Parts: sequence; structure tokens; C-alpha cells
Amino acid sequence: MIEMRVAGIALDAITRSPIVLLKDASDRRALPIYIGQEQARAIMGALENQKPPRPLTHDLIVNLLESCSMILEKVIIHSLQKDTFYAALIVQQGEIKKEIDARPSDAIAVALRTNSPIWVMEEVVSDASIPVDRDADEAEQQAFREFISNLRPEDLIKRFGNGES
Repeated sequence: MIEMRVAGIALDAITRSPIVLLKDASDRRALPIYIGQEQARAIMGALENQKPPRPLTHDLIVNLLESCSMILEKVIIHSLQKDTFYAALIVQQGEIKKEIDARPSDAIAVALRTNSPIWVMEEVVSDASIPVDRDADEAEQQAFREFISNLRPEDLIKRFGNGES
């Protein structure tokens, strides 16, 4: 799994639909997830530390977790099927852990309100992320190609031994 953070909310240039953008720690990959207008407002409100006069839906979820002595351990965006992302809230109450199915947008909105980490399965990142820093990706690939082309069998023997006992 790869830990990601919310980089912000964007609008699709054509459809004007909101997109929550997650980024990895190195800022090399971004995962765009289309969301609804209400979820975009909820996420933006959490990012901007807005406190509504009355609890909104995601605030209510946080209040329920707290009143039941539950902790949101993490959010996991675990799969992508037919252009739909799937997520789970991993909650803990004492020694008991439970996994609760959730839309990624709702899970993210709750995670932001509880300062809980957002994790994404590697397969999902691989299938749906977009490169942010193509130059760095290319430089890394070129450095690896050069390393491999200059690698000699003796280097491996020195590093790992000859394999004979």
C-alpha cells in the first residue's frame, strides 16, 4: 500500500466535475478521483479547517465514532472496478478492528477530519495514477539503464558472494 495525501480539489476542464487529487509522499504520482459537488465541499471544508455552525454529515460520522470510543485508524482505497473506486474505513474500538465499506470521497472527508492516513493499494495507484514529474521518472529510468549496462558479474559476486558453501 502507498500512503497518499489530499493535494486539493480540481475541476475537470470538459465536464466541470470535481476531482479530488491524491499525491504520494514523493509528489511523483497523482491519483485523480471524480467526486460529487457535496463531497468536494466537504473535503474543501476539512482542508480549510472550516467549522460549520451545525455538524454536517462527515462531522456527524466523526462524532459517532468518538461517542462510541472508536478511532479511525486509516482509510484504504482498495480497488478500482469499471471506473469506480472502492474504499474502506478501518476503525478500532479497543482491541476490535472493523472494516466499513465507504465511497472514497466520504472516506477521505472523514479521514481529513480525524487526521487519519489515507492508503491506496499499489494496484490502484498503478492502474489509475498519473505521473506528476515526468522528468524525474525519465531520469530515474535512465540512471537505472546505465547502472544495468555497466553491471558486471564480478560486481554481483562481490556483493552477494559466489553462492557456494
